[in-house]
Amino acid sequence: MIPFDLISPETGNPLEADGANVLRDAETGQRWPVLDGIPYLRTNRGELIAATLTRLDAGETEAALVGLLADQDDWWNGPPADPEALRALVANRDTATLRDAVDGLGWGRVGDYFVNRWSDPTYLAGLTLLEAHWNEPACAFELACGIGHYLREMQARGVKVAGADVVFAKLWVARHWVVAKEAQLICFDASSPHWPIAEAPVDLVLCNDAFYFLDDKADILANLRKTAGEDGWLAVSHIHNSDCPGYSAGKAVTAADIEELFPDALVYDDAELTRALVEARAPTPRSPHEIKTCEAFSLVAGPGMRPAPRSVVDGITLPLAGTALRLNPLYKVDLSGAYAIRWPSERYAAEYAERVTYPLHSDGPKSLEWQGGSQTPVAERVRRREYVDLPERW
Repeated sequence: MIPFDLISPETGNPLEADGANVLRDAETGQRWPVLDGIPYLRTNRGELIAATLTRLDAGETEAALVGLLADQDDWWNGPPADPEALRALVANRDTATLRDAVDGLGWGRVGDYFVNRWSDPTYLAGLTLLEAHWNEPACAFELACGIGHYLREMQARGVKVAGADVVFAKLWVARHWVVAKEAQLICFDASSPHWPIAEAPVDLVLCNDAFYFLDDKADILANLRKTAGEDGWLAVSHIHNSDCPGYSAGKAVTAADIEELFPDALVYDDAELTRALVEARAPTPRSPHEIKTCEAFSLVAGPGMRPAPRSVVDGITLPLAGTALRLNPLYKVDLSGAYAIRWPSERYAAEYAERVTYPLHSDGPKSLEWQGGSQTPVAERVRRREYVDLPERW
């Protein structure tokens, strides 16, 4: 149950260590690179894998790492990363901040999204979904985990976690800035002929703000269910609704698609989950057709799910007692000397400004130590993310 044994995404054969930075197919001898403990197992990047292995064989580990950090998913439409900026980031990874990292990787608005995700309404909806159906999982796997926001919350509560993403650089950022070293991170394509995580069912399988991107949804869902096994459950949040066009790319779904793909699910309007968090109450599930005009669907499914939502109070939606919290970094001092929201970009404001849970102004201190207590006035400010629990090197 985590760490997973790994198999080849092309043949399904077991993978074995072949030195510190290479995995080898036990039967065919095909090799795959491993950098900073993260296997790179993409099936449509043959030239990049060959170049990376050549560098590793020559002892050029940092050059191999820089090459993988430049790789992106097939939806990326931004400029390529600057090789010099990547080399500088690799050299300074032990002292750079998360903001330095996303800037060095050239992520632009995606970087704004990641560094501020701890207070995004869509992220809070995913946390609320977990809170409402939380049943103390011992181990969890997240597909399309990004830089590990959800993995960090679960790991802090003693859950053994593993995460996968198609972008190696996101996992690398997770490794160095967000999650503890014990998290198993794997780079692979969800559409691979074989998922490289060998059969080892986990208690909880997640896919947040990404399922709508995926082709072959039915096949990928079958793999998610297989990973959850006969006793686990799925939490899939922020699945974009094609009947309510928004800002995200991808292949959105309809209410009918949700009903067909997830006949066993409890389904929520994503916005209802965010409201439930702020109001500290149980969210209300709906038939997909009752919410067919919502922006995005969220749901839980599978044999191990809690059959009815519970109140959102202080499980995974609030920090652990003793956590040092900071005023949401989107607050900046305005001309009057008060703290007011300053959006990172016009795009960010257009997508989130009308839906955020934190007030536009704050008169609180710059930091505080969270003592717990879900019914206190401070809890209200934490719940709406006026105060946030950020990584140490944010």
